[in-house]
Amino acid sequence: MLPPTFLRSALLASCLISLPLTGIGQEQRAPKPTFSDRETQGVFFGSLDEAFRDSRPTLATIRKASVAAVAAASAEPASGDGEGDQATGAAGWAKLITPISIEDEIKRVKLHYDGVISTPGAFNGGGYVEARTDLSILATLFAIINDYSGDVRWKDQAAAARDLIARTAFNCKAGSAQVYNEAKLRKADLQDLVAGSGLASRDAEPENDWSMIVDRVPLMTYAELLQDKLKQASRDKKSTQENADAIRRNAQLLAVIGKVLTQEGLDDSEDDDYVTLSNQMSNAATAIVNAIDSNNFEIGAQVGAVTQSCDACHEQYR
Repeated sequence: MLPPTFLRSALLASCLISLPLTGIGQEQRAPKPTFSDRETQGVFFGSLDEAFRDSRPTLATIRKASVAAVAAASAEPASGDGEGDQATGAAGWAKLITPISIEDEIKRVKLHYDGVISTPGAFNGGGYVEARTDLSILATLFAIINDYSGDVRWKDQAAAARDLIARTAFNCKAGSAQVYNEAKLRKADLQDLVAGSGLASRDAEPENDWSMIVDRVPLMTYAELLQDKLKQASRDKKSTQENADAIRRNAQLLAVIGKVLTQEGLDDSEDDDYVTLSNQMSNAATAIVNAIDSNNFEIGAQVGAVTQSCDACHEQYR
């Protein structure tokens, strides 16, 4: 039998434990308040439209605000502000990219293109898409060589190479035996150029007609590729320093693509917002080149500006 003192202590403890629970069980919430329309008048808007001055914002106005934000955050223009720079004539290209960067990229794309043009089955099964992108890049680079102010390899054949390659690029919108055979001829032409024997036919228009050289879609695909390469190569200061040459070349190429996208004859080249975004991408890419040339390997802000302008452009003009 338990001692009386223990029983009294246990009884007292059980009473103390039950007191808060009883209080909680008896607790009641305050009733829900009610308000009349007269009491809330002037505090809340009657409808969403009343909350905005002038007109309610639309998706188009939001996009324009995004364009303005990108323009304000981007780097300073790399070249002058004259009409010649806006049109990117012969002198303009030389300010954006070096001859060695053009030559190295032509060789790189040519090697990739060699692998794409392997068999008719692979080409017709989707290889024609890669072929179109490669040929579009090459046609663009040869057009730049044709208009370049300084000495660049293949300049005497650039116009002919531009026209041959651009024509096949346009035809590579679909796969077929005929297009594959034409693509094989361009593979042989590129081999002749790189090897130094030159093209068999050199007849071409002397001036660049950008509407006949390249489409916007493969250029945007290429810009995305260059942007990804920049981000991967510049993860930190050490990576940037180790990959400085590749970063410089890819930034120069991205600066060039930004200017090409605004050339007369290409889609939306007369759209002010589109031109602003393209120029901001080009300027931000050139800021990367300037940083590398100054041995500044902390380029996160510049790469971020490139990404911001690219993303804003793809949102609206893909």
